[in-house]
Amino acid sequence: MSIKNYKPTTPARRNMSVSGFDGVDKKAKPIKSLTEPKKKHAGRNSYGRITVRHQGGGNRQKYRLIDFKRDKFDAVGTVLRLEYDPNRTSFIALIEYEDGEKRYILAPVGLNPGDKILSSDDADIKPGNSLKIKNIPVGTIIHNVELSPGRGGQIVRSAGGQAQLMAKEGEMAQLRMPSGEYRLVRIECRATIGQIGNIDHQNVSIGKAGRKRHMGIRPTVRGSVMNPVDHPHGGGEGKAPIGRSGPVTPWGKPTLGYKTRKKHHRTDKYIVRRRSGR
Repeated sequence: MSIKNYKPTTPARRNMSVSGFDGVDKKAKPIKSLTEPKKKHAGRNSYGRITVRHQGGGNRQKYRLIDFKRDKFDAVGTVLRLEYDPNRTSFIALIEYEDGEKRYILAPVGLNPGDKILSSDDADIKPGNSLKIKNIPVGTIIHNVELSPGRGGQIVRSAGGQAQLMAKEGEMAQLRMPSGEYRLVRIECRATIGQIGNIDHQNVSIGKAGRKRHMGIRPTVRGSVMNPVDHPHGGGEGKAPIGRSGPVTPWGKPTLGYKTRKKHHRTDKYIVRRRSGR
């Protein structure tokens, strides 16, 4: 994928870049039967209270129904086109199967219009094909990996994401995650071959605050410039230090090194090595 830069006609344009959208059909509209309305909540819960800050506004979006389960087995599908999806960092591919049914899947690197894909236990090891992990050779790059058989892919789904199948032993397989973590997954779980496309997504420069507002992200104000009534970091004459043992949230909970995972005992046993190296 390429990155498109602009002439510096304004201060924002000087620092702004966008994806080149290589191979993506820029004029195609999403299939109506494969989209759903997406209502905005601006970070508010059912009581109308803000539970997630810095959300609101943004362009209207329709949610694309993605086939994460890949449960249309032994049916050859043809890639009609690649499309942009505003709900995720990766591009999506429109697939038409032999019986005329159409579905969206995540578009891996190397998948082009006209290519054939297959979800089967004896499918070839090529980008876009879906197999059970037990049928995938060790060392293969995969994405859209299930955590429970039949539940659908839950991990390795963002742009440029790739996991590597490191080993298989008994009923478990060891994967190296994009974060560097080593994790165990059941060999009965399905995964898709290849690395997810739009690799240069991380190299795109937003360039201006307005572009973030288009995404539905509102400004974040530093606690140190607030008053003491609004934030524990607030107050003082001029620029003042935090004045306590460490940085905290507006509600006084530590923000650096503070463990927030709950019910971690359910999945810790599947983590062989954490991304921190421990």
